[in-house]
Amino acid sequence: MSVWQGESGKKPTGGRIHLARKKKKYELGGYPVYPTIGEEKRKTVKSKGGSEKVKLISLSYVNVLNQKNKTCKKAKILDVITNPANPDLARRKVITRGAIVNTELGKARITSRPSQHGTANAVLIE
Repeated sequence: MSVWQGESGKKPTGGRIHLARKKKKYELGGYPVYPTIGEEKRKTVKSKGGSEKVKLISLSYVNVLNQKNKTCKKAKILDVITNPANPDLARRKVITRGAIVNTELGKARITSRPSQHGTANAVLIE
């Protein structure tokens, strides 16, 4: 199901506005995807211009960059420690940009947007 993001048809006072046209497809939006730890699942969504967006629904691995020796390794996610965007997201183990996760290599901060990019990248922190 989609979310319509056009004009609501109401004035700030609560009165009605009679819209001059129908709802358009480009005014549609979608519900947010909250990636969690689990078996890797992706969802493709059609977008404008015939292209597709890949949304990551759940993931178990992350690409971790070690800035000291400039190496990148694939590491298993063990746990979500904190999420500065919202404490409830950390409690629900949701992985968003800026979340601190515990990996096999140590603590890492997520730098990509898994629900938008379809992949998870992170930077190792001390």
